[in-house]
Amino acid sequence: MTLKKQRKKKFYSQLRKGKKALKNKEVQTSFYHFENAHVLGQSHLFRHTLSHSWMFVWGIKTKSIREIIGQTIRIIASLLFTLIWVPKGNTGGTNLSPMKSIPIRKEIQKYFS
Repeated sequence: MTLKKQRKKKFYSQLRKGKKALKNKEVQTSFYHFENAHVLGQSHLFRHTLSHSWMFVWGIKTKSIREIIGQTIRIIASLLFTLIWVPKGNTGGTNLSPMKSIPIRKEIQKYFS
């Protein structure tokens, strides 16, 4: 299996884990998985936007106005800029500038060359 396919598979795995944790009201765990999904999917237009959409849902479920507003902006930006440039390693939450690149977390580093 190619690295690209492994990354895609891991993206959907992280998204499922995030949704399950959110359903179980494990909000910190769920956001962590959504962040991993974001990093894994940020170079792909649909997956990048999908990860921000779930962070938006997280914001609604946790009543985080900051995350709701921030993710609304990031959803629009992901649609406009994903194919041009994305900040490598950025986890996608409002706790981090959307322009800042950061090191990729060790547990998902193997999915990148």
